[in-house]
Amino acid sequence: MADTGIPILLVDDDRFMRTVLCQTLQDAGYRVSQAANGKEALELCRSTYFPIILTDWVMPEMDGIAFCRAFRELAAECYTYLILLTSQEGKEKLIEGLEAGADEYLIKPVNEAELMVRLKTARRILDLESSLQKSLEEIKQLSIRDALTGAFNRGYLDQHLPHEIRRADRYLRDLSLIMMDLDHFKKINDTWGHQAGDAVLQHCIRIIAGTIRHEVDWVARYGGEEFVLVLPETDRTGCKVVAERLRSLIEAAPCSFRSATLGITASFGTVTRTHADSRAINSPDQLLNLADQCLYAAKQAGRNRVVAAQREGTTP
Repeated sequence: MADTGIPILLVDDDRFMRTVLCQTLQDAGYRVSQAANGKEALELCRSTYFPIILTDWVMPEMDGIAFCRAFRELAAECYTYLILLTSQEGKEKLIEGLEAGADEYLIKPVNEAELMVRLKTARRILDLESSLQKSLEEIKQLSIRDALTGAFNRGYLDQHLPHEIRRADRYLRDLSLIMMDLDHFKKINDTWGHQAGDAVLQHCIRIIAGTIRHEVDWVARYGGEEFVLVLPETDRTGCKVVAERLRSLIEAAPCSFRSATLGITASFGTVTRTHADSRAINSPDQLLNLADQCLYAAKQAGRNRVVAAQREGTTP
């Protein structure tokens, strides 16, 4: 018995036929769910993912052709291999089934050996589809991530910060931004080399990732040793707390590089865009420029500190 464990949806209005095919599939190691017609099957597919679906052609309420068409219109993240079971042997009918969205067809009564071969083909296609999706996701991540630190890159920041501003406006929420710059970073590169500088950047990103909210806040490498943290639904006080926590953690956690221990500090500029004052900052550039001014003020005041905008549109 092949222990595939793959879920299959079997759609057929003939209870006896369903029972026979279900037993055959279960004996082959598949996990089988059943539906009596296309309408019932479609409802199941709205809540459950089935990699493979076997559906009869002729059924009441919604036949196999209508089901195939309706199913392909669902916004599914993963591909499903559709096999149409039919007694229709004419070429035009079979073409109609494939055009409706079926990947394959089997003539009834179904031959067990042929069914197993077709299912093996389905699994191979699904494996290829999965590999393709994984490769595409890896390519996507390479296009939006900084290769050294794993943070989002400048392009992602430029594309997604406007979305965050629009979302904050839509839901009447605050949006905070922190601009961070490592202090005396050039000295680290000049003294210990660029590999040490790379290690310091990676070290700081690990600290940031362990501090901000997963899948809510995000960080992008702005350039060189500068990073921008975007904190949705975070007020001015909360933003300052996050920045001060990061400042303290970075200062307290030197970076180990080979046999050396490299002390690090960072300066921070923070700005919060509230709904009440959103007209003062109506573009990503304004938000970034204000945070940059606060960061500059932190540098001028002696570094290793947090400077926050007093209110939207004003520097410290």
